[in-house]
Amino acid sequence: MLNYYSFSILFVNIEYLWDSYLNYRQFKKQHEPNPSKQMQEVVDKQTFLKAQAYGRDKMKYTFVSNFYHLIIVNLTLFYSFYLYLWELSGQIISYFGYGPENEIIQSLVFFQIQTIIQTILEIPFSLYFNFVIEEKHNMNKQTLALFLTDLIKTIFLILIIGSPFLAAFVYIVQWGGESFYFYVWLMTLVFILFLQTIYPTLIQPLFNKMTPLEQGEKRDAIEALARKVNFPLNKLYVIDQSKRSAHSNAYFYGFFKSKHIVLFDTLLKQVDKDQLCSVLAHELGHWKLWHTQILFAISQINIFSILYVFSLFINSTQLFNDFGFYDSKPILVGLILFSMIFEPFNHAIAFAINFLTRQLEYDADSFAVELGYGDNLATSLIELQKGNLGEMNPDSWYSTYHYSHPPLSQRLEAIAKLLKNDQKKIH
Repeated sequence: MLNYYSFSILFVNIEYLWDSYLNYRQFKKQHEPNPSKQMQEVVDKQTFLKAQAYGRDKMKYTFVSNFYHLIIVNLTLFYSFYLYLWELSGQIISYFGYGPENEIIQSLVFFQIQTIIQTILEIPFSLYFNFVIEEKHNMNKQTLALFLTDLIKTIFLILIIGSPFLAAFVYIVQWGGESFYFYVWLMTLVFILFLQTIYPTLIQPLFNKMTPLEQGEKRDAIEALARKVNFPLNKLYVIDQSKRSAHSNAYFYGFFKSKHIVLFDTLLKQVDKDQLCSVLAHELGHWKLWHTQILFAISQINIFSILYVFSLFINSTQLFNDFGFYDSKPILVGLILFSMIFEPFNHAIAFAINFLTRQLEYDADSFAVELGYGDNLATSLIELQKGNLGEMNPDSWYSTYHYSHPPLSQRLEAIAKLLKNDQKKIH
């Protein structure tokens, strides 16, 4: 009979070896001194070498970080940390007159202690990444005080938002019987929509200052683009990302007929008006082609399926016994243990979703080209890759397994083909 404990340890270590192999392949590519023939046409050698050096430093960090997390996971399983933490949580609530029948309260204490421990274990790596690697390559703009303030706010939000959700999760599993997975899925759906609603108005302002994009040619061009594709633009914001990082991005949010676009101030510095519109044309392509809805539906099917399978394991005596739980079957711990044995399937699902999203990126690029932004989109992708020191020479295996976006060279090639086809149609 399959031992879930042994299976979890085996997969964790196999996963580490597989990731290490892919990382090694990528690390070798990051040592190549010259860009590919196609990339030589769009990036100078100095920028290429800077991106290569940045990639190597991040990969060295990944090697150490992955090994560190491998040790943590193995020690966690070997020394039955979850059993110890559950018993400790029980001892803590007993001081306040609560017993094991108060599983929700014990689960909340378990969750809060685990969150704090995980955060403490991650702090050294976060500090090194931001203030050594990112600083070395001129990507870090935040101060230590800002880093610590963000950290405190993040922990606070996780505990404040996560605790009620966890309490409701445990309660519904207890109340829902064999069909609890359906009710938990409904609650999760409502919770996700709730977070999407409050994030831009309540959570993001805790970390970034959001200001309306000032009047001018960039704003006029964006509003004209929105009207052209019938995008119901309501607000147009800029956030002060430059106080934390030199990396750039843009996104939109909102429901139904009220959409808002958010631009990083770093993006506005990296591209001109037409290039900015080409980037947004790509993003609006995701909206126009229903990519957001498609991915959301897939995520909900995935969540529902996982919860259903979890319902088949939650009362498994073997699952709990294999991890040292002989006297109790705590729901939260059961979810954690189930997640570990379900991890191989999660990797397969993530791989499939990455494959799909890469195809959707091509579709969004095609949408921008059809709007007449092909040349500007190609230029903006190049400028953003340079500005972010993105990978310009990725390994094929590594990018296929990890990337949610096609490599730059492949996107440029696809855009060039679309432009060439358009020229043929004209002539």
